[in-house]
Amino acid sequence: MSSLQNLINNWSQYRKGIEEGGFHHYEHRWGMAIDLNACIGCNACSTACYAENNLAVVGPERFAKGHFMHWMRVERYWDQPEKEFPEQGASFLPMMCQQCGAAPCEPVCPVVATYHTPDGLNAQVYNRCIGSRYCNNNCPYRVRYFNFWSYYESSWPEPLNMQLNPDLTVRDKGVMEKCTFCVQRIRTAKDKAKMENRKVKDGEFTTACAQACPTNAIHFGDLMDPESQVTKLWATHQVSRVDEQGRPRHEQDKQNPELRGYRVLEELNTDPSVMYLERVRETLA
Repeated sequence: MSSLQNLINNWSQYRKGIEEGGFHHYEHRWGMAIDLNACIGCNACSTACYAENNLAVVGPERFAKGHFMHWMRVERYWDQPEKEFPEQGASFLPMMCQQCGAAPCEPVCPVVATYHTPDGLNAQVYNRCIGSRYCNNNCPYRVRYFNFWSYYESSWPEPLNMQLNPDLTVRDKGVMEKCTFCVQRIRTAKDKAKMENRKVKDGEFTTACAQACPTNAIHFGDLMDPESQVTKLWATHQVSRVDEQGRPRHEQDKQNPELRGYRVLEELNTDPSVMYLERVRETLA
């Protein structure tokens, strides 16, 4: 079928808005559950992300100018004003691309360098990106990063270049990049499952951040698999992507409002794929 015939025959399906469920035939919906009560802010997740995804170290001067490249950051905040800083410590929140089902970054790209995959991921095509940065401006989570310089020229002097992951590229200046949920690991697991004529098993692989977390605060899996751990966590905390009519949720309607699960900025109707479990706080008797 030619592209024109495909467009004519399926136009009514393609033009479905998010309020109608959108147009997607998903094979998987990779998602996460992050327990903030277990997060200790050690940054092992972001360090593992640097090593797995060939992220450049930009140095303090470029970092101060906002030219940082970390795909995952651990945000620190103090949300208990009745306690003294810093003796009582901070709260932490790992923030990465939320792999939105209705991603604001996708429709604004003038060259379709960012698009939605059958896995429910917001993919980035590096050799198509022209560096307009419209996607970055439209991301409410601020988790897209632009290569202002050719960082590869100084980030991995020999023999550090030997540590680069051969499963993905090193990006050059003028290109936007972001968290991919370690798509290279996803592809490897899917290819292996296909060759063995079976489905991808829950827990068969995980992202680098989840693998490195010393407290198991990060859980990764397929939200379309009813038996996966991440699906059960979402269900336990009564967080769902769709309402009773199958339309995407922009707010949760929990039977038990005391449950800790929530999605960041879901009121913007972005349909994020990451559920956070709110930190349990001490209360005075």
